[in-house]
Amino acid sequence: MAEPQTITLAWTGASGLAYGLRLLECLVAADRRVFLLYSAAAQIVARQECDLALPTQPREATRYFSELHGARAGQITVFGREDWMAPVASGSNPADSMAICPCTMGTLAAVACGVADNLIARAADVMLKERRPLVLVPRETPLSTIHLENMLRLARAGAVILPPAPGFYSRPQSVADLVDFVVARTLDQLGVPHALGPRWGDRRARD
Repeated sequence: MAEPQTITLAWTGASGLAYGLRLLECLVAADRRVFLLYSAAAQIVARQECDLALPTQPREATRYFSELHGARAGQITVFGREDWMAPVASGSNPADSMAICPCTMGTLAAVACGVADNLIARAADVMLKERRPLVLVPRETPLSTIHLENMLRLARAGAVILPPAPGFYSRPQSVADLVDFVVARTLDQLGVPHALGPRWGDRRARD
């Protein structure tokens, strides 16, 4: 039996952690193996936006999220921010794809400039050099020239820049619907099937 697709998921300190939490839930439901990384700033945002205390110790965090989502043994592994022995730190053992969701402008800039001084930036650097899918979900507004130039640099290097801009053609009824729209687009870029909502033109095609 083939090994399940492995996806590295990183959460940073940008607003919009709800996207990252929902993305993790969907990846587990899709039977993907997930390597989870998150920054100290993400822990602050989790408390502010979600009343969630993200565990500080990787082993505790692995147990917490595995129990929360009913993951099978070994499906979720959380790594520390400076765990340089983690598989995602080397091109000899990269994940199949990676998403940074949400992504701060600081993390985006570090990846754009090749400043791999923590495990999140290093894992992203590995994705680029190994020509594997890297999706960044940057949450900031307005965008400065520096932000835009960093995004362009990453897009030229092969990354997907996916701003969390929900569409309204599906007539969302809740904040959860808006979150799912962005998560659905992210899953599409990661090559993970889902049924989070209608696609444009589906009704007309059925008619």
